[in-house]
Amino acid sequence: MASSPFTSLPKDVAWQILARVPKRLYPILACFSKNLRSLVRSPEIHRIRSLLRKDSLYISFMHTDKTNGVHTPHWFTLRRAESPNPSHENQFISVNLVFPNHDEIMPPSIVSYGPELFFISGSLIPSSTLWIFDSRTGKFRQGPSMSADHFVKSVGLVGSKIHVVGGYMNDEIHQAESFDLKTQTWEPAPRPNPERLFHATADVSLDRKVCALMSLGAIVVCYDTSDGSCTGFELPRKDTWWKTGVCVIDNVLYVYYARFGLMWYDTELKLWRVVNGLDGMRKVRSVAMAEYYGKLAFLWKGYGVVGGVRKEVWCRMIALDRSEGGIDGTAEPAQLMGSVPRGYKLQHCLSVSE
Repeated sequence: MASSPFTSLPKDVAWQILARVPKRLYPILACFSKNLRSLVRSPEIHRIRSLLRKDSLYISFMHTDKTNGVHTPHWFTLRRAESPNPSHENQFISVNLVFPNHDEIMPPSIVSYGPELFFISGSLIPSSTLWIFDSRTGKFRQGPSMSADHFVKSVGLVGSKIHVVGGYMNDEIHQAESFDLKTQTWEPAPRPNPERLFHATADVSLDRKVCALMSLGAIVVCYDTSDGSCTGFELPRKDTWWKTGVCVIDNVLYVYYARFGLMWYDTELKLWRVVNGLDGMRKVRSVAMAEYYGKLAFLWKGYGVVGGVRKEVWCRMIALDRSEGGIDGTAEPAQLMGSVPRGYKLQHCLSVSE
């Protein structure tokens, strides 16, 4: 393979250029050469992107009205502040994001790609509707409908395609389909084999597979997007986890357990391992995790109650470093982001990047 043109450039110049490339293209760039792979995985490129304020998190809390059972999501963003003051580098801001489909009685599946969020309808009520939210304009547009109605299902982003698996009715042939983000069209995907329900508590993409994490049975079922084969492995059974306390960074699956702390799945040894170095972190339960400028953003609702009716929202940034001994975590000091009403439950946490 020919050498990369970045080989002849000073690293600081190469980082400045690559930091302005859309982050969704980094996995493609990493395939061209070892030099490019090293450049796009360097912490320095994430530091430059943070100065450019390229990335953000979209976080939703769900409020359920006890009188009528209506579920109402409330959205916030975590983004770099305009002020250079290090103590206020991240801002937790409420945003007006109202899902257009008022008939959706449960939250839809959501996938982020670049600056957009894709809302795939169909939870308890079957649907084929797709809505797309552009974080740059703050507006929704309706995308093309799926080939069939889906309801309880698993959804994951693999490469430049969003895969929808399961949730079919009446033995329809469309048990899996994918949305090509380049052509903006739906197309058939391999039928799951063996066929099974994909009623997941949380979904992630790992090893080019859509993986459904299920609280019931404490298992992970993975659908291979290339041939439809389904495999699985177990979750730790001695503790519980919250649906937003799950994320994948650099193709490593992380799950947070209140008892054990932050854990990761070693695909080579096929076992769960604890992230080293985080013993001093306070054990919490309702958490959310996502990649944020090359680190793991760890958010939780604190024990402190504000005015008797609100709970504090805190955040830590955790740097993750893999070595022969496992994965080491270095946690930055906790930062108080704001507060939300006590009844709000974390529902989604998604990385959005330009």
